[in-house]
Amino acid sequence: MIGLGVSSISDSWYGFAQNVKGLESYYNLLEDNIIPVYRGHILNEEDLVIRQHILNLMCRFKTSWTNDALRFPELPDALIRLKEMEQDGLLKIETDSIAVTDKGQPFVRNICMAFDLLLQRKQPDTQLFSMTV
Repeated sequence: MIGLGVSSISDSWYGFAQNVKGLESYYNLLEDNIIPVYRGHILNEEDLVIRQHILNLMCRFKTSWTNDALRFPELPDALIRLKEMEQDGLLKIETDSIAVTDKGQPFVRNICMAFDLLLQRKQPDTQLFSMTV
């Protein structure tokens, strides 16, 4: 998916690229035949596994890790973070899977945040409500 416009994000499955944020900068770069990319990220193997779980949850409201290729070292920590949501009836955690309940579907972005290792590593004790409102 190619993002067009100021601050848009392109996705090549194995990486992301974000365009510059300023309108003038964006057009100046285009006029100089320069791709207006501001920053990017290349996904590693762990990122790809986590991405698959997040896509499964967002699109199918369930995900599983029935084989080793779908596991990642911090999966147990993610499941601990999801325990309270399970107690609230938003999802069901099984031995090798998670299923979002009907009640939990409006909160699927919040559920997926438990898998966001970058978010967890940078702000482990901070609650971010506005990101999913």
